[in-house]
Amino acid sequence: MKNLSDPKILWLSFSATLLITLTFQVISRQLNLVLLDGVSDPTEVRAAIVGMSEYQRYVHIWITATLDVAHPTAYGALFIGSAYRFFPTKALLLCIPTIVCVPVDLTEGILQILALAGNFDFIELKGVLTPLKILLFVLGLLVTVAGWLKWLLERVRK
Repeated sequence: MKNLSDPKILWLSFSATLLITLTFQVISRQLNLVLLDGVSDPTEVRAAIVGMSEYQRYVHIWITATLDVAHPTAYGALFIGSAYRFFPTKALLLCIPTIVCVPVDLTEGILQILALAGNFDFIELKGVLTPLKILLFVLGLLVTVAGWLKWLLERVRK
């Protein structure tokens, strides 16, 4: 995990995270598509799926199977690398939210694909997984922002 703290890897993971995040926004706006990643209420998730056209469900499955796998990989590398770069003595502890968040995010994606494809309905689990994912993501983001602010302040002082 320490390799993720290399400045080149950090900038690459930051760029990938930013690019994937923007791609989510562009695609969802172009297709007027509700992305299920931010919806935790099972009733709202089911209503959103019912309200989608077959094409929108297909695109959402594609987005979830590609971008939503790449996204936790990218932000995971960024958050973990930042913790090791800026807080080396406490990095392992500070990485715990991200280490848990990535598999939670991927599991949520699998549940979404199954529901969008109409195969299985485990949407009730999103009521737990989505808020947990958001909380863990925010914690990882806070560590990352704190690390980069620490780095910036040190550079300004020099």
